[in-house]
Amino acid sequence: MSLYTFYHCLFLFGGSFLLSLLLTPLVRKMAARSGMISVPQDTRWHKKATPFLGGVSIYFSFIIVWIIAANILGWENAGQPSLPMIICASGIFILGLADDLYNMMPQHKLAGQIVFASLFIIFGYRLQWTHYQTIDLFLSILWLVGITNAFNLLDNMDGLSAGIALIAGIFLFAIYYFDPGQINVVSNSILLGSIIFIGALLGFLIYNFNPASIFMGDAGSLFIGFMLACLTSMSQPAESSGGIRRHLLSVIAIPILIVFIPILDTGFVSVMRKLFGRSIAQGGKDHSSHRLVAIGFSERKAVLTLYILAIVSGLIALTVRKMEIGVSLVVIVLYLLVVLFFWLYLAKVKVYPEASVLNDNGRKGITPIIINITYRRRLLEVMLDLVLITVAYYSAYLLRFEGEVKEKGIVTCSIKKINGFIR
Repeated sequence: MSLYTFYHCLFLFGGSFLLSLLLTPLVRKMAARSGMISVPQDTRWHKKATPFLGGVSIYFSFIIVWIIAANILGWENAGQPSLPMIICASGIFILGLADDLYNMMPQHKLAGQIVFASLFIIFGYRLQWTHYQTIDLFLSILWLVGITNAFNLLDNMDGLSAGIALIAGIFLFAIYYFDPGQINVVSNSILLGSIIFIGALLGFLIYNFNPASIFMGDAGSLFIGFMLACLTSMSQPAESSGGIRRHLLSVIAIPILIVFIPILDTGFVSVMRKLFGRSIAQGGKDHSSHRLVAIGFSERKAVLTLYILAIVSGLIALTVRKMEIGVSLVVIVLYLLVVLFFWLYLAKVKVYPEASVLNDNGRKGITPIIINITYRRRLLEVMLDLVLITVAYYSAYLLRFEGEVKEKGIVTCSIKKINGFIR
């Protein structure tokens, strides 16, 4: 049985929310007095000088309430299972704070992230997406470091990174709170961490939403990214009646959908910069949020649009284990197609002065070759048609046979129905 009743959750959420609400303005004053202010630059979106140590209030709001809760609810059940995550997330926070204060080299930050990700895995928490430990180990490090940096890159407009993290935390909490099949020590740790995390983020977001009076800095963005990466990698949904295919779909799809927008934005920006011959590590105003503003959205509407997409992803993650595997696959594929078309439209927005690889026949290397094979020869269009036709036929089949996909296929189902009619 879960340790946490509705009143426990309300207390934990309220405690971290109020603490964050009180600490954030104090940290803002401290940052302003000590000169910790983000000055507008050509590669930055904001247009006014803003204090940037908001991650300090998020971290301390979280850690103080977690320590109190772990001691009140019982160290063995509430504190000890989450301790590896707290230790490693604290290390990531210190790493981000050092970068805020001393401007660390990107490679040094990355090395530190790999160290703390590896330490978390050594404690026994890792993704279990395959039957091969070496592959799972590699995927776990990639997941922890990748999601950490994805939220760091997503912190490019007022309230965006904190808001997406808040939405992800809410759905992660909901998946475990409303699922009685997930009651164990690990799920209790996820519930405890996520509800405190939600409160700390919401208290900060009140000051960070447009127009922001404080930024979270790398200390905040790296911390919230690593926390969500840890919480999602700790989660291992139980195998359901749908069998091993259903189990794998839940295990892989749920964590990806919860943090889908940061993954999508990071991948999108990386591909676009590569196409335009820019360094992936280079800053710029070319993220999804910036392109939404470029096509006419206000800053608030751009952020809210990405919030809505994050909510849709979270709703799919919340229901994917409750639906039949066939229905789940169709819903996920249709959602991915909508996202694909929308981001292809955003890709056409002109944000770079350079010519694209698509329009420059003189470039050499592997990228133009790939483009020629896929874009110029219409291979991607053929693949898209194939996916759409497959989804259409599969959806029709599910509707015809009421969502039941038999192992022997359509012929078996048809024969059974014909026999039943003859009798």
